[in-house]
Amino acid sequence: MRRVHDFMLVGGGAAIDRTMAARVLNGLEIDNAGLDATDRRYLSTIALDHGGGPVGIETLIAALAESRDFPVEVVEPFLMQRGYLQRTPRGRLLTKRAFDHLRIAALNQRGESDASDAEKGRVSGALCPESTSSQR
Repeated sequence: MRRVHDFMLVGGGAAIDRTMAARVLNGLEIDNAGLDATDRRYLSTIALDHGGGPVGIETLIAALAESRDFPVEVVEPFLMQRGYLQRTPRGRLLTKRAFDHLRIAALNQRGESDASDAEKGRVSGALCPESTSSQR
């Protein structure tokens, strides 16, 4: 809301209303759960590239091209508070809530998606278009 307030002041508005808040948050790519593009990229990387985890922090920072401190000190605390991420001795692990928010089917015990092949392609393409066009 601080960012919305700043936009209101710069824009000369008198008060924050629902329309203004929605417009500002949409422009900042903040979704209805309060996650920004960085949060969603972090969760999507774990979900799509690492099957929901567990995945070690070194692997994650290499995949995200980030410094070690940024995910650990900035991204993860919020995601853990909101119930999207767990830190385990084996690595980072997404919760069912994270899969639901990303609209990705959670993996079963064998590491296979519960979604159909058509749904998997549709969902991963919608979240990360480059992942379907630049397969290794």
